[in-house]
Amino acid sequence: MSYLESLFSLQDKIAIVTGAARGNGKAIAEALLEAGASVVIVDILQSELAQTSEFFKSKDLKVFPIHCDISVKSEIAELVEFVIIEYGKIDILINNAGVSYSHSLFKYPEEYWEKTYQVNLKAPFELSKMVAQSMKINGAGVIINITSLNAELAFPDNPAYVAFKGALKQLSKSMALDLGKYGIRVNNVGPGYFRTDMTKKSWEDPVLNKERSNRTILGRWGQPRDLAGLVIFLASDASSYITGQDIYIDGGWLAKGL
Repeated sequence: MSYLESLFSLQDKIAIVTGAARGNGKAIAEALLEAGASVVIVDILQSELAQTSEFFKSKDLKVFPIHCDISVKSEIAELVEFVIIEYGKIDILINNAGVSYSHSLFKYPEEYWEKTYQVNLKAPFELSKMVAQSMKINGAGVIINITSLNAELAFPDNPAYVAFKGALKQLSKSMALDLGKYGIRVNNVGPGYFRTDMTKKSWEDPVLNKERSNRTILGRWGQPRDLAGLVIFLASDASSYITGQDIYIDGGWLAKGL
């Protein structure tokens, strides 16, 4: 293996990816697998998780599926304990799982707020804390939090999603500072508008589809595969001097003016 290949290699690395049964999470898991990592894919969607696992296994990729509700702290603890017992270590954690509930502000349901908090902010915090204990022992590790364009910009009728993606962005900076002394790097990846189940309504609406495309410099929506390169870069030694950063994969949405 050449020096350049070794920089981006994840050979013998153990990774956890949440929300990995479909969409962006599935694409992230596949990228890690193709780079040589063994990947524990985690999701609450049991049938989709099984299908994704079989798809990866059919390609001879080293995947292990775990059905888990990350909004339940005890299930997170069981997940981390299992991975450490099974593999002996955790090198990479990708906090990708998220929920989004749109509703008008004045009547925004409390249960929407609470569920978004539990999945989009508290779960990444609890999971990162537990995983970091193992990483600390090994003196190295990578945590990547999947934030959003909404960590920077407000979109209408979704206060909880905007609030907690923004909070996750800042949590990552706090963890980067606290964990850096142990050789653990923490960074954010912020997707723009990607074609996933979460954005299906906008994608299938011709007017909204065009509006979203026109907001970008590149003139198109993101596809889950667009995340692969950056995730491999941040998970590998190629980014060994990068931590506490926000990198947006948004087709130029944030940069575009007139």
